[in-house]
Amino acid sequence: MMNNTYNIFKRTLAVIALVLGMTSCLEKLPGDAILENQGMKTFNDAEQTLTGIYSAYMSGALYSGYLTLLPDIQADLVHAVQGNTNTYGQLWQWDVRPTNSEITSVYGSLYKVIARCNFYLDQVDELRESLTDDDDITYLDYYTGEVYCARANAYAELIKCFCEAYDPAKADTQKGVAIDSTYFGAKPKGRSSLKESYEFVIRDLEKSEELLDEENDWYTNPYVTKAAAQALRSRVALYMQDWDKAIEYSTKLIENKAFALSTSAVYTTGTDVIQGGARTYTYVDYMWTHDLATEIIWQIGFTVTSYGGALGQVFLNFNTDYTYVYPDYMPSEWVISLYSASDARRTAYFRTLSTGYPGNPNLTLLVKYFGNEADFIPNKIYHVSQPKPLRLAEQYLIRAEAYCRNGKGEYGKATADLRELARARGASVSSVTESNWLQVISDERVKELYMEGFRLHDLKRWTALPQWKDTYAFKRTTQSSAQTGTGSVLKVEKDDYRFVWPIPQHEIEAPGSGMKGEQNRGY
Repeated sequence: MMNNTYNIFKRTLAVIALVLGMTSCLEKLPGDAILENQGMKTFNDAEQTLTGIYSAYMSGALYSGYLTLLPDIQADLVHAVQGNTNTYGQLWQWDVRPTNSEITSVYGSLYKVIARCNFYLDQVDELRESLTDDDDITYLDYYTGEVYCARANAYAELIKCFCEAYDPAKADTQKGVAIDSTYFGAKPKGRSSLKESYEFVIRDLEKSEELLDEENDWYTNPYVTKAAAQALRSRVALYMQDWDKAIEYSTKLIENKAFALSTSAVYTTGTDVIQGGARTYTYVDYMWTHDLATEIIWQIGFTVTSYGGALGQVFLNFNTDYTYVYPDYMPSEWVISLYSASDARRTAYFRTLSTGYPGNPNLTLLVKYFGNEADFIPNKIYHVSQPKPLRLAEQYLIRAEAYCRNGKGEYGKATADLRELARARGASVSSVTESNWLQVISDERVKELYMEGFRLHDLKRWTALPQWKDTYAFKRTTQSSAQTGTGSVLKVEKDDYRFVWPIPQHEIEAPGSGMKGEQNRGY
């Protein structure tokens, strides 16, 4: 077992090193190239390489930007506001192309994480053999578990965005992703099957679980632990329709005493940085205003001198003049209508604010990502929040859906899970039945995970189900203060190829590329 205090101390030093600019060797050469004679030769090199992996996850193309926002903006959760800057306009209008810069950035940034993980894993065995200090060997093994989890997560995100929904009956013929498992060895010649791609992710997670230690599970953690590997395994099982595994792993997290759902109870009082005056903060509020909560399994560790994108920028643009907000996007009215007045998420996520557009119209806007009030806003850094890729709340939603779909009709257990989550938020949920389970699960996932990057992929998973009552995936209709014209009125069919993002064009056309002929359907 690892000594938690010692681990935190060593990790604090690593964060300080990152802040002071002591970047990993992966960042020392142009194009992320690494000379073999500058490889991972010492324990300190291994720590720096791991720091570089976490640094890569800070990218604004990933959880602090495109990877989180674009799937929900593309789907049915927002409307573009009149006078918007057309940021992300292409995807909101479903003009999805292999040359789209945001999609290309997501793809490239995830493979950058993978390359750094491969650089570490190619050399860690040789390094381990050279170490003589028992503590260094123990921690190197733990770090290796983190790297396996980090690589598995990057591949899982690639699969989620760039592959079709998993079909167990034909997964061995569905296109997966290009699996690159080595930094120095031969590159993949094409895409693996979807089944092979997920099997690779699962193998990495199994190795991660073996090496990581539950004694290091703790909430609001900037490093992946065994709990993170288990949470990701649960999500992967859901996407693979492996209901028993989804239940098994989500249960591990729900029963883990290191975590607990944030509640609607009052946590503290303070000054409202958005509108002034006194404010009462619930535990749910504090998760988003201060990036601190007992239910956060893993979050990206930003500091005021080292951070990625600004998640709240397109929803507020308060830093245009620091007086009014100038949102590019507003929540769709049907989303707002899902929340009861007592739901702590309604006040934590949304606020009616005066905008700086002509006539200063008041709009109900997303303030979930207004910014970290403890660290960033006092430094005039607005709309920057610590991204939270893994939260306990998602595990309740995963288990509830798995109970509904495991062929046993365990709707009572699904109801219990959804009500446990709803009670924590100060809300309620109707009983789940065979006839309504999909609608209830859909609504609860929207209410909890709003603008966290799940909606597009959920629609992709669900719309082929016989329980999906509409003949289309979704319709977008105009609403007050929303932009008119292209994108504002939209009907997306259930089998639309644009639910799957295209492989970037440069990947297909690059000289010597193994991806020729590997583009997704429709592009």
